[in-house]
Order: sequence, then C-alpha cells, then structure tokens
Amino acid sequence: MNVVIRVNDEIKEKMIEYYKDKKRDKVIPYVVFQAQEEDTVITLYESGKCMFQGTSADVDAAMWGTALENTKEKQAERKKEDQKYYNCSAVGSDEVGTGDYFGPIVVTSCFVSKEDIPFLEGLGVGDSKKIDDEKILKIAPQIAKKIPYKSVIVTNKEYNEKYTKEMNMNKIKAILHNKVLYQLVQEEHPKYDYIIVDEFAREARYYEYVGDQPAIQRGITFLTKAEDKNNAVGCASIISRYLFLKEFDKMCDEIHIPLPKGAGKDVDEMGEEVVEKYGEEKLQEIAKVNFKNTDRILHTLIY
Repeated sequence: MNVVIRVNDEIKEKMIEYYKDKKRDKVIPYVVFQAQEEDTVITLYESGKCMFQGTSADVDAAMWGTALENTKEKQAERKKEDQKYYNCSAVGSDEVGTGDYFGPIVVTSCFVSKEDIPFLEGLGVGDSKKIDDEKILKIAPQIAKKIPYKSVIVTNKEYNEKYTKEMNMNKIKAILHNKVLYQLVQEEHPKYDYIIVDEFAREARYYEYVGDQPAIQRGITFLTKAEDKNNAVGCASIISRYLFLKEFDKMCDEIHIPLPKGAGKDVDEMGEEVVEKYGEEKLQEIAKVNFKNTDRILHTLIY
C-alpha cells in the first residue's frame, strides 16, 4: 500500500525529529530522508510530499496529514463518522513509552460510559501527549477513582528479553493491548457500544500478532488518533502516562541520574553516564537496547 501526503515546514521539522533514529543511510536526490517504522518505509521529499509504503502505510501517514487523494466531501464524511465514537459508552486502550529509550512500556484499557463524559470533559481529558506532565499527575488519580481500568507495565529488562525480529515492537504492543482489553471486559462486564484501539497496525495484522495468545478480545474498532475521538482511549492514554512517569521517576532515583525521556541526543549523553557509572549491562535493565541510541552510546565511549 502506498499513501502520499503533503506537509508544511512545521510538520516537516517534526517528522525529521521523530524519525531521526529510524533513518536509512542511503542518500536519494531531492529526498530529505528515508526511514523505516516497523512495516512502513517513509520517504520525505524536499517538495513537501511524503510517501508511506507498506502494510500499515495509511496508519503511519494519518499521524501527519490527510492523503492527497481525499476530497473535502470525504473528510466531512469521516468527521461525521468520528463523532459517533465520542458520544458513546466504550472500552478503549492506549500505550505509552514505546518511543522512549529509558522507561517502561505501559498499556491501559478503560471503560467510559456516556454518563462519565461530562466529568471527563471537566477535567480536560484527551491525548496525554497534548497534556503536560504536571496536569497528568493531577487528574490521573481522579480518573482512576471513577473510571474502571486495567494496566500492564513492561520493564525494559522484560522488553529486551522478549524483543526479536519476529517479536517486534508492534507485536509486543498488540499482545499487551489484547491482554488489558480482554481482562477488563471479562472482569468488569461493561455495557459498551464499541471497543476502540488507537490504530498502530492494520486490523488483519493486529490479529495475526495476537493469534497465538490463549485468549483474544474480538470486535475491536481501530481508529487513527483515537485518543482525540474517544474518551475511553483518552483516559487510557492519561493513566498510562501517569504510571510511566511514576516508574520513570523511581528508576531515576534508584540510579541517581536524572534521565531524559524520548530518544534524542540528550538521551545518548546520559546513556554514556549510565554506562560509565554502572557498566554496559545496566542498559539491558533500564533501556530498550534495540534502539539506535545503544550503538551511539557505546560507540562514543572511551575506555
């Protein structure tokens, strides 16, 4: 599948930052960069066009813009379609930490009934990436007291033990989403209109990922940017972020180093400090060692 979008200079800079650790080395004329995100190859051209190629191309493209072939009428139809996922009772799930070199992966599922929506609107619930951490720490406990949820936390030690070419990040995420969704539905017996997952893989591929699991949650609706369209996914995003922040701070306290979040240059610098203080083996415990940061951290060290 090929999807082409056009991006402005602001989005272009954000894409350059986002994909900087996933860039391919090859140089192509008139191309800013070419990168690979799991199953998708992303090619950003100097003209502002960006091509996504792969089984999840439409999912990855939707993060940044609207496909050029989409008309205004189709966009209006899609907006109307999305509205039904807002004013409903739903089970939703979202994850945090998959793009952070340090810190765990946290996946949460929540059940939000129609009656809960005014309460959540009053708190300003939405995608945790658009809410600062100070507010997350304030509103997440209020949400957790009222909204049924299930969470799973995977440490980086566990992640490194699981990660292989076959057990990639998307498969790990799918298994974790399936686990918390199935657990919530079976234990809480919520009366929902939809089960919604923020789409990170095509539906068929998602079910391939979880096909070997002992219990599988079916009947899922996969939406791009679901945290903006549905309150259950928004709550899941916030609670996941809250748990991530708590675990991250605990980790920093234990090693007495103020680690940065994300996977940028500052992460490399502090990663070197971790290795100098504790040795390379410490990265296996607190970092996702398949990230390119590991190569940069170890390559730049002088012994």
